Amino acid sequence: ADGELVQYHYGLKDLVTILFYIFISIILHAVVQEYALDKINRRLHLSKVKHSKFNESGQLVAFHFTSLIWCLYVVVTEGYLSNPRSLWENYPHVYLPFQVKFFYLCQLAYWLHALPELYFQKVRKEEIPRQLRCIALYLVHIASAYLLNLSRLGLILLLLQYLAEFFFHMARLVYFTDENNEKLFNVWAVVFVVTRLFTLTLYILVIGFGLPRVENQALDPERGNLFSFLFNNILFRMSVLLLVCLFQASVMWRFIHFQLRRWREYWNKQSSRKRAAAGAKQQAKPLKRDSGYHENGVVKAENGTSPRNKKLKSP
Repeated sequence: ADGELVQYHYGLKDLVTILFYIFISIILHAVVQEYALDKINRRLHLSKVKHSKFNESGQLVAFHFTSLIWCLYVVVTEGYLSNPRSLWENYPHVYLPFQVKFFYLCQLAYWLHALPELYFQKVRKEEIPRQLRCIALYLVHIASAYLLNLSRLGLILLLLQYLAEFFFHMARLVYFTDENNEKLFNVWAVVFVVTRLFTLTLYILVIGFGLPRVENQALDPERGNLFSFLFNNILFRMSVLLLVCLFQASVMWRFIHFQLRRWREYWNKQSSRKRAAAGAKQQAKPLKRDSGYHENGVVKAENGTSPRNKKLKSP
């Protein structure tokens, strides 16, 4: 009421808050599964493999859509989109607005809750390493942005990542309901490439040009200035950008490999359908009769005689 702006810092009490929202995430996960996904699964009659993937994509569509809207609201209201210079100005960003801090804590709680959900959902052993790798990558990136005071950059990167992931899992849900409908995968491919380009550009802009111009370049752990002084060293700056480029290149390589495999399967299906259609046409053609020609409805041999044996009259 008096116009005082309250901001927050991270600390050990965050662990208690994260633990509380882990239980909230488990409850919401069960609600989505019980009242939405299970009812759809009963109608579709999917196999066990597709059933597991459908549940995974259904949960992630709900989460990514909610996080996408929430993250977009935060970055717009805080002015990070309208003023890109705010991503590195006044670094380190030690004190956070309530909605930024709350968003990060909820994100950490969700990805931590995904670990026990692997047991609750009875995920197949073949799928566990892939999902553990995905969860670990999200936790490392979100926690790093939160603890290293790069919360503003982390918000924009999460916004781009969740946008691409939402379209991917939405395309999978549509594909499971109708295997002939793959149009949304094409939309996801375009969104994925655009978001990768924006992500790489953002890394170069902030790390290559923004952080090296920060006024306070001295190491000051008490103020949260942990590594901005390193960006004055061009060798360190180029090494970080090289690692970022290599990581993005590996992601793009996996994406291209996935697209090539998908197109190969599509063309194999099309060729098999064409062969099946050609075989059906050949079976539908009438069988050829004996050599000869028709005359007044009677088959004549090439020498003009009838191919039928003449009956000899008895004398």
